[in-house]
Amino acid sequence: MRPAVVVAESSRDDWILCQVTSNPYGDPRAVSLPEASFRQGTLHRKSYTRPGKLFTANRGLMIRQVGMLEPEAMRSIIDAVVELLRSGLKP
Repeated sequence: MRPAVVVAESSRDDWILCQVTSNPYGDPRAVSLPEASFRQGTLHRKSYTRPGKLFTANRGLMIRQVGMLEPEAMRSIIDAVVELLRSGLKP
């Protein structure tokens, strides 16, 4: 499984994840994850989450935890996801 940020627990060991990549792909909603974003661990390079790239996965598919984000970094990711979802409601 590729790197991802766990944004929420869904149910029955299923999790909602947000893609992590080393390239923002010109995505204006991409959230930067410099090394300072990590409370513990690192991805060893500047990375980005892409709020429009959400998926679910069962806990059994997760290989390992490579880090833990600072609360402010998690809030930025969740805020970006919520903003994206809300933007879909505009007429």
